[in-house]
Amino acid sequence: MRVALLGFLGGVGLLIACVGFGPDRPRASAQPPAGIALPRPGATDGTSIIAFDSLVGDTHQQITLIDPRQRVMCVYHIDRVSGEIALKSVRNIQWDLSMDEFNGQSPSPQEIRTLLQQR
Repeated sequence: MRVALLGFLGGVGLLIACVGFGPDRPRASAQPPAGIALPRPGATDGTSIIAFDSLVGDTHQQITLIDPRQRVMCVYHIDRVSGEIALKSVRNIQWDLSMDEFNGQSPSPQEIRTLLQQR
């Protein structure tokens, strides 16, 4: 458990080093931020942690980490002045990915499937 925690923190440190602090980087407003695939420390199976960064207001940078192997995502906020890192959320998304629909509008996937099967 201790090794896994140190590996995770090492990955977060690497992510912060890759993304960096400082002034805004120019970005086209129509483009979403690109994800960075970081190798999981000690991984030999080719799996990676996926990282996204975005700005939250004028004072914080948001880092989202997704571990596809464990199906977990974490969200951090980094104060752009002090550099303080705050874990905002952690979620196991395994069951989220198993749902057919949630909070959607009509036609639902099941309604579309039924219409197509009637043809």
